Amino acid sequence: MNDFLTNYGLFLAETVTSLVVILVGVAGVVAIGSKNKGKSQEKIEVTNINEKYEKIRDVMRQTVCDQAEIKEFKKQEKIKVKNEKLADKRRLAAIAKAAKEKKKEKGSAKKHPESHEKHVEHGMLKAHLSMTAVTATAKICKTGQASHEEVPHAVNTNMDNEVGKTKRRVFVINFDGDIRALTVENLRQEISAVLTIATPRDEVLVKIESAGGVIHGYGLAASQLQRIRNRNIPLTVVVDKIAASGGYMMACVANRILAAPFAIIGSIGVITQLPNFNRFLKRHNIDFEQVSAGEYKRTLTMFGENTDKGRKKLQEEVEEAHELFKSFVIANRPIVDIHAIATGEHWLGTRAKELKLVDEIMTSDDYLMLACDEADLYEITYTTKKNLLEKLTSSVSKAVAQVAT
Repeated sequence: MNDFLTNYGLFLAETVTSLVVILVGVAGVVAIGSKNKGKSQEKIEVTNINEKYEKIRDVMRQTVCDQAEIKEFKKQEKIKVKNEKLADKRRLAAIAKAAKEKKKEKGSAKKHPESHEKHVEHGMLKAHLSMTAVTATAKICKTGQASHEEVPHAVNTNMDNEVGKTKRRVFVINFDGDIRALTVENLRQEISAVLTIATPRDEVLVKIESAGGVIHGYGLAASQLQRIRNRNIPLTVVVDKIAASGGYMMACVANRILAAPFAIIGSIGVITQLPNFNRFLKRHNIDFEQVSAGEYKRTLTMFGENTDKGRKKLQEEVEEAHELFKSFVIANRPIVDIHAIATGEHWLGTRAKELKLVDEIMTSDDYLMLACDEADLYEITYTTKKNLLEKLTSSVSKAVAQVAT
């Protein structure tokens, strides 16, 4: 049996070595032939979601509606455009008037310092009422009704930077995570691109689909979302299928979390596991040697003999990571009962809402379709196109990694 294992091991080593040599040789030939034209390509793609919905709507309208309905729709569209232009004009007039009054107040303050404070208070109130009226007017022109909840958001807008704008912008980012959090690199590039142009008047919508994974990878992903919050840009997370463990670590950073009714939410816990082959090796008289410096450099191992001391230390490390996870959730979402939700359990969307893990039950499709009428929607995607050399190198790395494990 020992001879068989030895011979098999030598055969496997020779096979892998030959494969690596062949692939490296091919990669070298390709590299020489494509030295100047095989560079990888990286780019940010921006897709206008409004246009996508408009195309779908046009196709459905042309197919389903009769000529009278199409004619009536075009008529209403003209009225809508006219009302929007009117709202723009009124808004610009209000901004110009507020600026003029501000300039007038500065001049008055120089001539009459004693009454400057009263002038400022009166001007602020007047500007507030003026902008409130214009915002309500714009809302009425578009939808026929004014929402009191939306007025404060518009009133607090920086007027100097918003001249001529009637629609806010929503930047949509997709995060589809795996256990190793490999797509974090894409996420960080997409967020960096958004932050070059987004303002507190805009919104970032992140669609998260992840069951979690390595803590350092998802910790970085959550930190990327925190960059948006640090700029005071509204952040919304939508979960259509699953945001568990590291996925929920990301989601809880948001100002608002939406979830589909049957989306899987939660799993606020930490786990580590590995098999141990020590008894198998001993049974076949195979020695395993491991040299380390530092008492806890390695707590548990796959091939060595594990000890109760090592198990205890690993348990302490897992508990510490769990405490950090809970503290992170509390800091970002203080409305939850952390003792009730940090048990490692997960819940479906409707139950998660009752536990205050999410704020609203809604799919990303409904959210985007509703936002499409009052906002400009842009989907941001970071893409990379590897050259042949990089693909071959990646294949070699994966082959070696699989053999090593």
